[in-house]
Amino acid sequence: MHLKITANIYLHRMQTQQYLQQRRKFAAAFLAFIFILAAVDTAEAGKKEKPEKKVKKSDCGEWQWSVCVPTSGDCGLGSREGTRAGAECKQTMKTQRCKIPCNWKKQFGAECKYQFQAWGECDLNTALKTRTGSLKRALHNADCQKTVTISKPCGKLTKPKPQESKKKKKEGKKQEKMLD
Repeated sequence: MHLKITANIYLHRMQTQQYLQQRRKFAAAFLAFIFILAAVDTAEAGKKEKPEKKVKKSDCGEWQWSVCVPTSGDCGLGSREGTRAGAECKQTMKTQRCKIPCNWKKQFGAECKYQFQAWGECDLNTALKTRTGSLKRALHNADCQKTVTISKPCGKLTKPKPQESKKKKKEGKKQEKMLD
C-alpha cells in the first residue's frame, strides 16, 4: 500500500509539472503576441504621413492615334502612331503596337466591327441582295459610321435537285461497272 501511495504522489507531481510547463508556454506565447502587436502599432505610428503628391497640370493635349497599319497583308499585327500637342510635353510622338482582326469587314474601316442583319430578298432589277449593319465596337476611338449597308450578287436562281435522283445515278454507275 505504501508503494501505491508513493506512485500516486509521483504521478501527481508529474501532472503538476506538466501543467506548470503548459502554463509557462502559454504565458510566453501570449507575451510574444502582445510584443508583436506593440511592434506593429509603433511601426505604423512611426510612419510619417506623406503629403499627397501635387498633381501637375499639363498643357499636353490628348493623344491622337492614326489608323492601325498591318505589318504584312491587310490584317494581323501592326503599328499606329500617336501625336499630341503642348509646349512643355516631354513626349509628343509615340508608336504603339496594334492588331487588326482578320475576320472584320475591311471596307468599313479595319477598326470598326458591325452586327449585320440577315440578307434581304433579291432585287430582280439589280440582281443584288443587301443587308444593314449597326456599329458594334470601334477599336482605339476609331471614327466609324453608325450604320452601313452592303450588297452582293444574288447568285444563280436555280432549284435544288432532289436527293433521290443522285442516288439513282450512283446505282446506275455501279451496275455499269459490274457489267464491264
